[in-house]
Amino acid sequence: MKMKKSVIVSVFAAASLAFPAYSEVYRLVSGKSMMLFETAEAAGAPRLFLRQFGARVEDAQSALRLAWNRESSSSLGMEAPLAYSVLGDSAGNLNRFGGLAVEFADGCRTLDLAVTGVENRSTGGNQELVVSYADRHYPLQVVQTFRLRKGSEVFETSVTIRNTGRDAVRLRTMDSLAVFLPLVGDRFRLQSAAAQWASEGQLGTSEIVRGQTVSIGSRSGVRDAWMNNPSFMLEIGAPATETDGEVIGVALAWTGAWHAGVRRSQTDSIEICAGVDNFAGDYVLDGGRSIDLPTALFSHSTEGRGEISRAFHRFARLHWLPAGTKERPTLLNNWEGTYMAFTEPLLNEIMDGAVKAGVEMFVLDDGWFGRGEFARDDDHRGLGDWCINEKKLPHGLVGVANEAAKRGLRFGFWVEPEMANTRSELVTAHPEWVLREKNRELRQGRGGTQVVLDFTNPDVRDAIWKQLDAAYASVPSLAYVKWDANADFMNLGSPYLDAAHQGNLVYEYTMGYYDVLNRQRTKYPKVDLQACASGGGHMDYGSLRYADEFWTSDDTDARERVMIQWGASQFYPACAMASHVTICWGRKTPMKFRCDVASSGRLGLEMQPKKMTADELALVKNALAEYRRLRPVIQQGDLYRLVSPYERDYASLMYVDEAKRNAVVFVYGLSRRMQQNYVPPLHLQGLDPAKKYRLRELNTWPKSWAHSKLLKRPDAYRAEMADGVAPVSGEALMKFGLPIWLGTDDYDSAVFELFCED
Repeated sequence: MKMKKSVIVSVFAAASLAFPAYSEVYRLVSGKSMMLFETAEAAGAPRLFLRQFGARVEDAQSALRLAWNRESSSSLGMEAPLAYSVLGDSAGNLNRFGGLAVEFADGCRTLDLAVTGVENRSTGGNQELVVSYADRHYPLQVVQTFRLRKGSEVFETSVTIRNTGRDAVRLRTMDSLAVFLPLVGDRFRLQSAAAQWASEGQLGTSEIVRGQTVSIGSRSGVRDAWMNNPSFMLEIGAPATETDGEVIGVALAWTGAWHAGVRRSQTDSIEICAGVDNFAGDYVLDGGRSIDLPTALFSHSTEGRGEISRAFHRFARLHWLPAGTKERPTLLNNWEGTYMAFTEPLLNEIMDGAVKAGVEMFVLDDGWFGRGEFARDDDHRGLGDWCINEKKLPHGLVGVANEAAKRGLRFGFWVEPEMANTRSELVTAHPEWVLREKNRELRQGRGGTQVVLDFTNPDVRDAIWKQLDAAYASVPSLAYVKWDANADFMNLGSPYLDAAHQGNLVYEYTMGYYDVLNRQRTKYPKVDLQACASGGGHMDYGSLRYADEFWTSDDTDARERVMIQWGASQFYPACAMASHVTICWGRKTPMKFRCDVASSGRLGLEMQPKKMTADELALVKNALAEYRRLRPVIQQGDLYRLVSPYERDYASLMYVDEAKRNAVVFVYGLSRRMQQNYVPPLHLQGLDPAKKYRLRELNTWPKSWAHSKLLKRPDAYRAEMADGVAPVSGEALMKFGLPIWLGTDDYDSAVFELFCED
């Protein structure tokens, strides 16, 4: 929307900066939120200001008149709410912070960006604001794009930097999102998800006091979601809950090193930044070249954290994932059942068990490749040689795929394209294809021989893709690829990049990763792709531009998965969250509990089926059948987190379909004290108050198993109305809540289906 110039003349009567009496105003408006921009002259040049970001109002003129135009002043100068913050001029004063910082050839390290053009367009309900800037004295241009897709509550922003001169420019920081918000509150808290191997998605909250910056990031270079997930929520005012409070959610769509943070000045102005972390050195942008920075995604809610999550989930399914509305299949992966010690007969046996359990796909994990002395029988060798290990698989991958097809199963397999072992044909022939520093010993990872390939080098990417393509093409029925990555940057050097451009490694490596992913997605668009990196290291929107799902964590302990999946659900949808039932590794949890926990994501198995008892197999088979039936609700429905495992000794969440006719409710009892089974009623959310719902409990043990050692209470319902007979209104379920019962044993759980018959 473009407003007349005369509308905003009165706004500047009390402004602290001397603007001329004209401006141009633009809006991006969603169903619930809006961004209100204004171009106005400051310090002799036109600038773009973000005047409002928050709840939608229909009267844009009133919103503009109420905008906070007294740019915050302090001993460090003025901080104006600019739409793109740079180190340098800030409406006539020196901004010492900023999300874009450069060094020109003559040593100048400040920027003075003036707006040279704004294009506001709407096509098919999609809104876009494209802002062009140029430095007033140096040949550097910036193009900033804000985008809002039809029906979405998630705003997108991306930045392109162009060096139009002959001399190189050094990019010291290069953030995609770098915005000063107008004064919005006097209290701020940042919720983020810390992560490490087998402990992803661990939520924590930090208060941001005046004069303080709270920052998060990851310098892995590969497994970007370790240390922290590239996402956070900023709570404004009183601490937010799932249902109440003002919240801004931010996620960076990037799979390399990154940083993000929130700075609160002494005068309560807020700067939000997110972008690539050049921890290995400045990025050198040569003359005549440009660089596209990763997309940052952000959303606003006045209805608490839950609405931020639902906005991102809908955005992911409808606008971001390659096939976000496609139902994700159940599968069995052989890794924890066999590791690398398998043969064709053993795989056939596992597939027979998979059929009995009722999964739809079989995925062959690590160990199928390499030959001779480099045969992949352990993690010391073979990585990088994507040729069939004919000793293990005399009939090749296609032979396994054909056996799967005979059993009615789809087929997929594991790869790790970014890595290699030094004990491999690839590295033996091309040691220069490995990331390494000059005059330093080569650091090696997993198995003592693993290294990261130099994906900045197009020859390396071509060679890896040629091998992958041959492997994929050998299986005409290929349906799934699990892409793993089990190392960080251990050696900060690229044999391909010259000495002057070594600082470009962090960015160019990730772009090389995307290049190979794009080749796979382009040639094999119907093949599902899982982004795995030693677990949840690729739990990010950068990978999910190409991948259909991510492996949530190598920790498959169901008790831990409640916490991990709770953290992942803050920004990532259930359809993308791979969650498998496995054997118990230490802590003993009931098979029912494991099935119920895994059923709240994309359900799968990772075990040797023959090791299950007859009762366990029957339960798993029933759970898989129920999951397939309710898959549209779980994978495509809106998520409501009801009871947090961070606050109670049990947890509950639910999914509701778009028509609000069907819902699935999960309840997980954790390690619980005695006499704590009298839990309050579950106040359900997201239902239609006027609709009548029947309730059915799923995954229960039949009464015929009353004496099974696996369950002490085979016929006890967890809710009085769980027989599916008496209908109850959505209004009552939300206002009075669903009475439930949890046993005194640890790891009791329940799954309820709600459905309308009329």
